[in-house]
Amino acid sequence: MDLRTYIIRRLALMIFVLFGIIVITFVVSHVIPADPIGAILGPQASPELVEKIRREWGFDKPLHEQFFDYIYKVVRGDLGRSIKTNKPVMEDLLYFFPATIELATAAIIVAIAIGIPLGIISAVKKDKWPDHISRIFALMGVSMPVFWLGLILLFVLYYKLGIFPGPGRLDPGIPEPPRITGLLTIDSLITGNFEAFINALWHLALPSFVLGYYASASIARITRTALLEVLTQDFIKAARSKGLAERIVLFRHALRNALIPTTTVIGMAYGSLLEGAILTETIFAWPGLGRYSTGAFLSVDFMAVMGSTLLIAIVYSLANLIVDILYAFLDPRIRYA
Repeated sequence: MDLRTYIIRRLALMIFVLFGIIVITFVVSHVIPADPIGAILGPQASPELVEKIRREWGFDKPLHEQFFDYIYKVVRGDLGRSIKTNKPVMEDLLYFFPATIELATAAIIVAIAIGIPLGIISAVKKDKWPDHISRIFALMGVSMPVFWLGLILLFVLYYKLGIFPGPGRLDPGIPEPPRITGLLTIDSLITGNFEAFINALWHLALPSFVLGYYASASIARITRTALLEVLTQDFIKAARSKGLAERIVLFRHALRNALIPTTTVIGMAYGSLLEGAILTETIFAWPGLGRYSTGAFLSVDFMAVMGSTLLIAIVYSLANLIVDILYAFLDPRIRYA
């Protein structure tokens, strides 16, 4: 089986996975003892008004009819209408998700820039002081709650020292560039608004470091473990016996093989970041998917909850697929059969 056939098969299997996700989220969201219409209208609403709105939204139909109606809409690309915002869920996701993409991409770049060099240094200097320092740094990353680190950085670097800007994506006095992609950094570059571009990057710094530091700890640890294992292999000994420089042995022969498990961690970390870092987005007032989905859960907004869950499932499935494809480029021995 060639790579193209493998991708097509995986995409076909993804349809069944997404269908299962839809069934689970639909059943769970509709069988819980909660009334979204009553939650939105409040306790003062008359029973007649509540029943009228329920009929308008189709919540008075039997559960199986609601399910088939929802499946029919999803196939057509319609994720329903949010009860809370009174807008199409697809429109809400297209508005909030780009902010999460921007933050997650910046965070994973920070994580890779910190984690992989840290793991390499730790493996090369095994049981020496650089190894001990990097392991302590990684341990702090996985142990330190992201909300605590975010609050500390905001308090020190924003409130006390005034080095970094506060929460949000732009300063209040800087107008937001025309929305093209939803990514402020990209939109400001496209429109030539370099002031907004620099300001957007500056606002990205703290939240992306908070998320990136947490993800870099796992990347550093798995890189160290994988590299230490590869450095004991026979082909590394053979490369050294040929008189190759240690730098060539490390980066050309050892690191490429060690990056295979690291790629899995990076892919899963990026998928996790794309689902929306709820606490980080809340602390930094970042209008992303995490805040939107949390608000949907709290307000029992069925359509928004199911739409957010479906989007997260698609993101994770695509992240897994991309990781599998990267395996073939990192290790020519891998064949998809």
